[in-house]
Amino acid sequence: MISPGPPSTNGARRHLLTVTVEDYFHVSAFNRLIEPRLWARFEARLNLNITRTLDLLDEYGVKATFFVLGWTADHHPEAIAEIDRRGHEVACKGYYHREFGEMGVEEFRADLRRSRDAVERAAGRRVVGHRVSTGVLTGADLWALDVLAQEGFRYDSSAYPMFREAAREPWRRAPYVHRAEGREIHEVPISTCGPRVFALPIGGGNWFRQLPHCFMKRAVRWQAQRGGAPLVLYFHVWELDPDLPRISTAGSITRIRQYRHLDRMEALLRFYLETYRFQPIAQELGLAREVVAARSAAPEPAPRAAALAGDGMERTPVTIVVPCHNEELTVPYLANTLRELIADLCGEYDVHFVFVDDASTDGTNAALHSVFGSWPNVELERHGTNRGVAAAILTGIRKARTEVVCSIDCDCSYDPMQLRRMLPLLKADVTLVTASPYHPQGAVRNVPCWRLTLSKGLSRLYRVSLRRDISTYTSCFRVYRRSRVADLPVRAGGFLGIAEMIVLLALRGERIVEMPAVLETRMLGRSKITLCKTIAGHLGLLARLWTGRFRPRAQSPPATN
Repeated sequence: MISPGPPSTNGARRHLLTVTVEDYFHVSAFNRLIEPRLWARFEARLNLNITRTLDLLDEYGVKATFFVLGWTADHHPEAIAEIDRRGHEVACKGYYHREFGEMGVEEFRADLRRSRDAVERAAGRRVVGHRVSTGVLTGADLWALDVLAQEGFRYDSSAYPMFREAAREPWRRAPYVHRAEGREIHEVPISTCGPRVFALPIGGGNWFRQLPHCFMKRAVRWQAQRGGAPLVLYFHVWELDPDLPRISTAGSITRIRQYRHLDRMEALLRFYLETYRFQPIAQELGLAREVVAARSAAPEPAPRAAALAGDGMERTPVTIVVPCHNEELTVPYLANTLRELIADLCGEYDVHFVFVDDASTDGTNAALHSVFGSWPNVELERHGTNRGVAAAILTGIRKARTEVVCSIDCDCSYDPMQLRRMLPLLKADVTLVTASPYHPQGAVRNVPCWRLTLSKGLSRLYRVSLRRDISTYTSCFRVYRRSRVADLPVRAGGFLGIAEMIVLLALRGERIVEMPAVLETRMLGRSKITLCKTIAGHLGLLARLWTGRFRPRAQSPPATN
């Protein structure tokens, strides 16, 4: 329990509160894991967390400056308009989370303009403030202030001169005016404290959550009592959400940075809101909130499914099988991804789905019915007992009413958009098209070393044993010809059955084609692979192959129910 602080000793002095408007998957800590092209697939919690933030500030009668990503403004304009409606200042923070140091002058200028246009379009107010989306402004980056001034910005709040950053220029730790080519712009650094040669970060956000509150509150109070420059504090709207979906692929340090003490953040903020008085940066600088002329939103292309509906064009029917086991957390991400996939494929394919819940013990079955139950061309199946991913895929294949059947991972570790390139490879004489990250032109991203070593090693053993030039035997991401695979007598359970399917087809002499693909580690939830059990199972399968105990039966096309 964090007790309220004493009344501010600074009388009527108002300090500056800033809020970063981004969702949990936007944050810079995930830049290398989650590309902006994937943002629209995640479950959005932004509106919920903006509302929580606004309600908290309303409770204390506090107005703040909200720094907004341009992407967020374009995708959640109603939330940005609500921030303005409640009397807060709206400023911009770049369009995507791009590394500041990786942008040249003209790239930075273009990003500024795009971001500002998006935020002004959503808020209906002139944007005069800026903060970089990733990183901080240092003494070597003052060219950015020149660009900002040229573009008409009145202030920037990107400097956070921590530790020895401003030892030679300690005045940069307080707000100052930067002048260049007859223009000027205010730089409003986030607060630090301590001696001139070593500045400690006390501005908020992650530092509030990681460092002891007893230390931070004293450091903030000491800085506030010095007089002169106001405190400049910040936090992110997602920090008020202790129930954030966890990005499982993040490293341990990143997970600590991102999730530790989220449950304490509201109480910490209440302490500072009760102890100090705050206002937006623009109000401190005497800048008016100017209304801008209404602008129409940037036109978005209509979904291809809607654009092509009713055009009479004949499309190839395709069924996509999705095996699921304890994937409750991934269902929202999967749904957003499949919407994108339908829009991409609908020009040439009539897409159907079969979701097979392999006896999940969490809320997967309920989530599948809730999200996909109302979708057209969808069937939901459920195994009474857990039979493994290969059995779930075969159930889906047998349930399908189309000759072309795809299987994808529920966690989308292979981006389903790669089906666009795989489907045309299923020629009349091809039985299976399999995705191959181990192909010379394939790629693997962020996959744990142990999993990569295991999978590559096993695929190499299968390749040598079968004398087939196939690089990957363990991928679930495939396109099948139903009439040639529905009767496969797969005996192995779990992921082992995925390799056995290729073994059986190879022994039958079926034609198998592989396509170079990209494999990424899952973003949400936990892997189902058990290392020792998986190794033992594959060695047993290889032993059956080496001793000639595989007896693939003759082909007999199944009924097309």
